[in-house]
Amino acid sequence: MQAQDKKLFTLEDLNFGGTNYHNMRPENRYTTWWGDELVHLDVESVYLINKEKVTETLLFTLEDINKWAGLEGENAVRGLLSATFPYSGKSLVLVSNKAKRMLVDFKAKTLVWSQERKGSLEWNAKSKADAYLDKDNLFVRTEDGKTTQLSTDGSREIVYGQSVHRNEFGIEKGTFWSEDGKKLAFYRMDQSMVADYPQVDLFQREAKHDPDKYPMAGMTSHKVTIGVYDIDTQKTIYLNVGDPTDRYFSNITWSSDGKSIYLYELNRDQNDCTLDEYSAENGEKIRTLYREKDDKYVEPLHPIAFIPWDKQKFLMWSQKDGYMHLYLASPPALTHTPMLSTSDFPRREGAGSSSGNLHLRQLTKGNFVVDEILGFCAKTKSVIIRSNEANPLQMNLWSVNIETGKRTMVDKGKGVHKGKLSESGLYIMDSYSEPTVPHNIDILFTTNKKPVRYLTAKNPWEGYQVPEYINGTIKAADGVTDLYWRMVRPADFDPNKKYPTVVYVYGGPHAHNVDASWHWASRSWETYMAQKGYILFILDNRGSENRGKEFEQVTFRHLGQEEMKDQMCGVNYLKSLPYVDADRLGVHGWSFGGFMTISLMTNYPDVFKVGVAGGPVIDWKWYEVMYGERYMDTPQTNPEGYEQTSLLNKAKNLKGRLQIITGMNDPTVVPQNCLMFLNACSEAGTQPDFFAYPGEGHNMKGHKSVHLHERITRYFEDYLKTHPQPLP
Repeated sequence: MQAQDKKLFTLEDLNFGGTNYHNMRPENRYTTWWGDELVHLDVESVYLINKEKVTETLLFTLEDINKWAGLEGENAVRGLLSATFPYSGKSLVLVSNKAKRMLVDFKAKTLVWSQERKGSLEWNAKSKADAYLDKDNLFVRTEDGKTTQLSTDGSREIVYGQSVHRNEFGIEKGTFWSEDGKKLAFYRMDQSMVADYPQVDLFQREAKHDPDKYPMAGMTSHKVTIGVYDIDTQKTIYLNVGDPTDRYFSNITWSSDGKSIYLYELNRDQNDCTLDEYSAENGEKIRTLYREKDDKYVEPLHPIAFIPWDKQKFLMWSQKDGYMHLYLASPPALTHTPMLSTSDFPRREGAGSSSGNLHLRQLTKGNFVVDEILGFCAKTKSVIIRSNEANPLQMNLWSVNIETGKRTMVDKGKGVHKGKLSESGLYIMDSYSEPTVPHNIDILFTTNKKPVRYLTAKNPWEGYQVPEYINGTIKAADGVTDLYWRMVRPADFDPNKKYPTVVYVYGGPHAHNVDASWHWASRSWETYMAQKGYILFILDNRGSENRGKEFEQVTFRHLGQEEMKDQMCGVNYLKSLPYVDADRLGVHGWSFGGFMTISLMTNYPDVFKVGVAGGPVIDWKWYEVMYGERYMDTPQTNPEGYEQTSLLNKAKNLKGRLQIITGMNDPTVVPQNCLMFLNACSEAGTQPDFFAYPGEGHNMKGHKSVHLHERITRYFEDYLKTHPQPLP
């Protein structure tokens, strides 16, 4: 098929809100583990997979489940994609309708148990107890349906059982069941002292005040405590953490016997972190196990993980050696004397422990980062992890022997992998892609047996005019560090022509744009723009993730500055290419990328002719406490940094065409940012354009995302492709 005969993409094909997007994604299959048995989930049917032969046997259908459970009409279970098998060796499947969760025995063909699920936060399979919210208050519902109210003062100001500290420090939820499901730890967040940001609900006959609690950098933050409810005693206690003012608590973990709770405590300056043990019976602090300090910041993101076959030991995460790695910790026997805490415990390679100190042995080591613990394999005495050891652009699955530290790669060694581990740790469902591989699923064996292919997805873009996706490196502004880039070129690319070029940028912490997944992780909008005759260039600058502590922390106290220097190294590379039209350079980004877009437009006003900035931070004093102060400290302690990075005093430098877009109810980067930049521009006499989405948050949802990306595209079409010169 000739290129001109192939189909063109639309945003309905490429954007996640588009009407045809589901047909343009690589094929996938939903799977789950039933102990060590692998199960294929579909909307209407569930199949048991033979891991050796990759054949499937029908277990039951949706019609079966509804028949056995006596459900029909509005009460029927609607699909089976979320079904789980919580009990290894038992033929019980957990399914839900709008009102209840149910255990159905698919061999006996009968409903064996059900429970209301209204307001559910977290269910425990062992005790069948459920933590739930009702009118902002926290309740526990036991297996037999009895409920206990744990709080009475819940409100928008006193928040129970939900994520705290604005989802920083690895926090994703607010309830934590003990291993046996008999005790519940939960967060209580008092944010009554936090200022309201005055959001407005415009979708009323008369606009209604609908504020968000938003603690800005340097201002009063909320206070968090941790409660513990015991089902057997029906009593609630709170951990005696002392005054919670300006302290963060994260990564709550239970001991296997349910007697202790472990958590990380971090000071507001985020440079002093301790791992502490508390009694779950009386709430008193038992001891400090570990302490870590850093001149810039410490960021606890992961809970400790106890070794299943030796529950006196656990794995702990730290990047104190420069990269995020795992350490095997062996606490000494508990005494009445509090354990000594130091800023850096000895890293000894031998066995055993020394008196008074947490024995800490580094388990993984090297110039790479450990990204995830999938779980453990008792047979091989190993932890199964995901890391980028093979290549900074890859993520591979490894088995690491707990005793020796020997690492064995268990996947095929290319691409970006994501795995789900079976109960014993002997098997992994490995979902991955490579730059030229849309999506494959392999069944892996952690005993190093040859993988078995379960799914080879077809290319969903077959028959379309697909752009070129290429990858390479340049040196950072420090002249030493390699930075990875992706370029997207039109399908009919001609090196003898000159093309308008758009730099897409994010550049902030905890994110990257370039990796060895399909099309080098290209965003679908880049494909759409390449189809319209643009080159897209994407560079991961210093400050982004997965390259080690020094790489990340170079931006400390002056966000955007080193990042811009690196992005300009990318621009200089572009200018060296004969097919890049240096007079038609544009830039686009969202969130931190919106901040970077306006930073580049105003710091290098003669370079970028057109920019589109979405949800931009304009001044870090308007961003929230936890993230903002980690990277910038406070406006009071770092006034020079806040002044240097603020875009308000750069508004006068704007020369090119700039469109700013925001969700008018953005709870993450509040609209005050872009509105005050517009004010600064009006005072300076510069002329940005502005578009707002009423009722939308930090990202546009549903089909509005299609509208958004068409608007972004049109702006470049109107002002970069046909009008390369800046406005007078």
